[in-house]
Amino acid sequence: MTHTDVLIVGAGISGISLACHLQKECPDRTYTVLEGRSDIGGTWDLFRYPGVRSDSDMHTLGFRFKPWKHEKSIADGPSIMDYLRETVTEHHVEDKIRFGHRVERAEWDSTTSRWTLTARLADTGESVQYTANFLAMCSGYYSYKGGYEPAFPGADRFAGRIVHPQAWPEDLDYAGKNVVVIGSGATAMTIVPAMASTAAHVTLLQRTPTYVVARPDHDIINDKLRKVLPERAAYAITRRKNVILGGYFYKRTRTQPEKVKKLLLGGVRKALGEDFDVKTHFTPEYNPWDQRMCLLPNGDLFRSIKSGRSSVVTDTIDSFDETGIRLTSGGHVDADVIVSATGLNLVTVGEMEFTVDGEAVDFSKRWTYRGMGYSDVPNLITTFGYVNASWTLRADLISSYVCRLLNHMRAADAVQATPRLRAADRGMRQRPFIEDFSPGYMQRVMHLMPMQGDREPWINSQDFARERKQIGRGPVTDGVMQFLSEADVQRLLVSQR
Repeated sequence: MTHTDVLIVGAGISGISLACHLQKECPDRTYTVLEGRSDIGGTWDLFRYPGVRSDSDMHTLGFRFKPWKHEKSIADGPSIMDYLRETVTEHHVEDKIRFGHRVERAEWDSTTSRWTLTARLADTGESVQYTANFLAMCSGYYSYKGGYEPAFPGADRFAGRIVHPQAWPEDLDYAGKNVVVIGSGATAMTIVPAMASTAAHVTLLQRTPTYVVARPDHDIINDKLRKVLPERAAYAITRRKNVILGGYFYKRTRTQPEKVKKLLLGGVRKALGEDFDVKTHFTPEYNPWDQRMCLLPNGDLFRSIKSGRSSVVTDTIDSFDETGIRLTSGGHVDADVIVSATGLNLVTVGEMEFTVDGEAVDFSKRWTYRGMGYSDVPNLITTFGYVNASWTLRADLISSYVCRLLNHMRAADAVQATPRLRAADRGMRQRPFIEDFSPGYMQRVMHLMPMQGDREPWINSQDFARERKQIGRGPVTDGVMQFLSEADVQRLLVSQR
């Protein structure tokens, strides 16, 4: 059994962020990264579908401590993987990662103030164990076992091939074929123009529309700054600019939704022309940012539609048949290949079992501590990014917080740090883990997520400006995070005998 000060589960953006922060801010602490797959990158290693790219600008999806140097600010998957590999190498993280370790169980023991993690080795199936003083779950929020695939009637009758973007086959040949992409999220919006470059025709088949916005894949201001400033300074200024503009736009969607809606739909009409049925195909019934908006770099989807290489059908599916999809309206969409871009299966805390002193942890019965910890669960932090901004903005904040927490524990001679409800917190109003965000992939699992309260620090605000002060710079001693020294633990054990 191997022991380390900090165990990190997941070697994607979140895990790499924390590992790099530990190297710099807690150099006296040992750490190990357990990764279930055979490579780093998480999402960016897993997804291999055509055109895979970021839907956030890389000046905010990139790490705060490492400038994004590529020309494109909206980057493709391979470029993002190159960036992550550079980060791992530059910060000497690679030797700390244990690949092929799929963690199945985490057990906390208050008597030893340690977590014991049980992992299954991918190559041999052998079970191995690691212990740690502190556990950081950086494994993301969706299942790596497979995406969400609705049971479409008649799917077994279809003579062509049905694929899900999360398990893209390397041998899929769609050149000169008719393709139907089911879905209206970022993945579908990415796949359609990418496949249309070689397919005979690609149809985007959506049940309901999504708000879309076209943006250049280059940041013009950053391009100019890089000519006159050092790389790191240009990156910091561009990052700050994009954070401010993104936050301003999001707040406008909350305070002036009709004005934002008019602006977005005006952009679609300008791109596709007045003859295009924008009301049917690009006008959702909800307000902007009630669900995540889709970014179209350089308006690639618009260009594909105008060229005739792709089209949009807004309807519901009656059934599949041998040659395509029958619609409830009575229409039919011909297909040789069907891509089911129907979303992800979300999971809570790494899709694994947790126990605290022998009792199973039901996270739906726990209160979230600042969106990263859980009531009465010691020495555990989870990274869950923003749904209304770049994931990495929050990952970096949480990484910095973990280091400050660990350093405080060292200085205070504490071995346990546990968020606990104050007397005044008991009976507070329960709210869902994430509010004002209605996509199906979230709503399907919200009942499994921890509860959010109505007061600090039991709030998952999803507000970067607010959390930069609270999580990034606020004190770790807030009266809710309770610290115990080894002597405190021993006294408690004696009192419980």
